[in-house]
Amino acid sequence: MNLAEKVKRALTGDDRIDAEQLTERLDALQRFLRVTDPYLPDNDLVAAHTLVERAGSRLALSQDHTVVALAGSTGSGKSSLFNALARLKLSPVGVRRPTTGVAHACVWGPLEPANRLLDWVGVLPRQRFIRESALDGEDEAALRGLVLLDLPDFDSVERGHRLEVDRLLGLVDQVVWVVDPQKYGDRILHNAYLRQFRSHGDVTIVVLNQADRLSPTDTELVLTDLKRLLEEDGLTGVPAMATSAKQPGMLNELRSALEKTVADRQAALRRLAGDLDTVAEQLAAAIGPPAAEDEVDRATVRQLSDALAASAGVPAVAEAAEGAYRHRAIASTGWPLLRGVRKLRPDPLKRLHIGSDKPTEETPSQELVPVSRTSLPEADAAQKSAVGLSVRAVAARAAAPIPDVWAPALNAAARSKLGDLPDALDRAVAKTDLGMDRKPFWWTAVGLLQWLLTIAAVAGLGWLVAGYAVRVLGLPEFHDPKIGQVPLPTLLLLGGLILGLLLAVLLRPIVNVGARRARRRAEQRLRASVTEVGREYVVAPVREVLNGYAQAREALTVVRSE
Repeated sequence: MNLAEKVKRALTGDDRIDAEQLTERLDALQRFLRVTDPYLPDNDLVAAHTLVERAGSRLALSQDHTVVALAGSTGSGKSSLFNALARLKLSPVGVRRPTTGVAHACVWGPLEPANRLLDWVGVLPRQRFIRESALDGEDEAALRGLVLLDLPDFDSVERGHRLEVDRLLGLVDQVVWVVDPQKYGDRILHNAYLRQFRSHGDVTIVVLNQADRLSPTDTELVLTDLKRLLEEDGLTGVPAMATSAKQPGMLNELRSALEKTVADRQAALRRLAGDLDTVAEQLAAAIGPPAAEDEVDRATVRQLSDALAASAGVPAVAEAAEGAYRHRAIASTGWPLLRGVRKLRPDPLKRLHIGSDKPTEETPSQELVPVSRTSLPEADAAQKSAVGLSVRAVAARAAAPIPDVWAPALNAAARSKLGDLPDALDRAVAKTDLGMDRKPFWWTAVGLLQWLLTIAAVAGLGWLVAGYAVRVLGLPEFHDPKIGQVPLPTLLLLGGLILGLLLAVLLRPIVNVGARRARRRAEQRLRASVTEVGREYVVAPVREVLNGYAQAREALTVVRSE
């Protein structure tokens, strides 16, 4: 619906504002602000915050009164028009600039019910006047509920007057712009004010005052040109009429419009609806298409994981897992006589303080177990730079489909926990189960076999030493049993030694294969842990902002509904 249609329907009474729908739109704007306050610049939200506060205050005040302001430039005759409508001399009139320094208010009906509204608007008590009296009878009944304001000049040489005009224009329900035949095309009027009211056409009236100075033909020509200028301002269809404070008959059209406004009791709601339209239009730049379901794609997460894995020392830990598997396998399956020497070498994983803080029967996995820091070296400058680039890539990827105003919030969210990443990564590496705690069954079987071969070799050696001692001592010689041509003691000694060494050599390729598998398994599990840290510390904050964007988008859709 364009503005001309809205104005036409407002004037015919067909476009009444539903108070419940207006409240829903205001609630939606509050939700929008609640969601976006942490993410969007404050300057972008000032108008919306102001509207929410002002709307709440206005709706809580009298709904039986309509505040209409007469606004215009110096010499346009606002005060004369104000007095003519009130049929009393209430506001000072003169040629000295500025004449009206403060707002004057005229209330049709009892003053007391309107006082709270005037307190909120900010009209001084001594500038408030009651229009009706017992002498009027019902002559002014049609305007009962009208609060008419005479504003200072918006082009006043006093800066405080201009600021007061701007403040009051943000609070009143309806504005009657008063122009004169000489300055109706004033640039300040149209650029600074009328164009800013293009969403408030249904609560805007423009009057060509002092029309008594023009002939009827000239009046029509000026009104036609004035309507053209209003169309250029985006105020197509806004009522434009000729008035004169000196000829009461030329006030009838304006007075009838005010009577209709008062009777409808819709101006306050229409003003707030127009303000919502204006704010929604301003906020539209902050909302674009829906964010993608998978806001951060797998490639970006993979890039982040690669950088975090390098920074966390995953390659070094995986290499240590391979070395630890080989170290433990040889210690379990190697020749027992050399195992003691092997155990003198440090376990590669334990040297990094990894694998020693696992849950036990006394401290089950459900309970919190203190995790010691690892001995991994700190990430170097290149690795830290890679992490920073990857974090920015996550923010950039998330920000790509939505308006640029969200980019700083997404970047800040992605970097919000960057300082905690090193400790989190170290804990994740230390807590990851690398699958190194369980000893394979075949290690035990081979170890027992090695011990049997060693016992056989020792038994053979002992047998041979005993036979040699018998011969040395001259005792009766005993004959060793033979297997083929080889004495059994010799066979036991040599067989135990040779088979034990041969078994250790034959198992080396199998141990190497298992070590490489252990490395791959450790690397996969470590990368999974590191990726989870990346999702928690980088991706999750970004998704929280994107979730806020989705909620803000939904709320603004309600705000923009009509």
